[in-house]
Amino acid sequence: MHKVPLYIGGEMRQSETSQWLDVVNPANQEVLAQVPMATEAEVTEAIASAKEAFQTWKEVPVSERARIMMRYAQLLKDHHDELATIICHELGKTFEDAKGDVWRGIEVVEQAANAPSNMMGETVSNVARNIDTYSLIQPLGVCAGVTPFNFPAMIPLWMFPLAIVCGNTFVLKPSEQDPLTPMRLVELFEEAGAPKGVLQVVHGTKGQVDQLLEHPDIRAISFVGSLVLVSTFMTRARQT
Repeated sequence: MHKVPLYIGGEMRQSETSQWLDVVNPANQEVLAQVPMATEAEVTEAIASAKEAFQTWKEVPVSERARIMMRYAQLLKDHHDELATIICHELGKTFEDAKGDVWRGIEVVEQAANAPSNMMGETVSNVARNIDTYSLIQPLGVCAGVTPFNFPAMIPLWMFPLAIVCGNTFVLKPSEQDPLTPMRLVELFEEAGAPKGVLQVVHGTKGQVDQLLEHPDIRAISFVGSLVLVSTFMTRARQT
């Protein structure tokens, strides 16, 4: 049985957890793989690795970061049908629907490649007598993303490419129901030249999400899900 790996410090690794969930093809109930519930130590290590990578990644010129996104967009296009096929198997979408899922994500990566112009600050001379103003756009640090099951390519691609191209590092917690697509996205991101540590992936459910929400080194978090869960996220964010 294929066991879905974690992605920590630029390396695919098997989790040391004792808790695994089946990834099931909804069309025929075939068990495609097993996904781990990452241990507390593994989530902590992923965040620490992202924090360490941030110290050097934030200094990389935005033009260099954007070139990685250009290569990534091309790789996603090259593997478009492959990704759509994975989505069909683990989510049950039709092939045409799955292709749309992938393509909408590719469009976001293309936008990430425009980061140099989007990250330009503003300067206003003589905003008042003898006063000029200027603004700088700077990265926050370690960001995290929690994604739902229904768009396993598009929604992760909404999140980590934009955060990373802006100089942040990222910890992704994809849906435990269809993790195979996000892990293939990660492999292609690495192939595009992304440095080790800028992207981490941990798997799990509520416990792992709570750990991300509560960790002091997570500076921002992106989430797509139900209104009930959004309210929970907001409550936890205010508490921390």
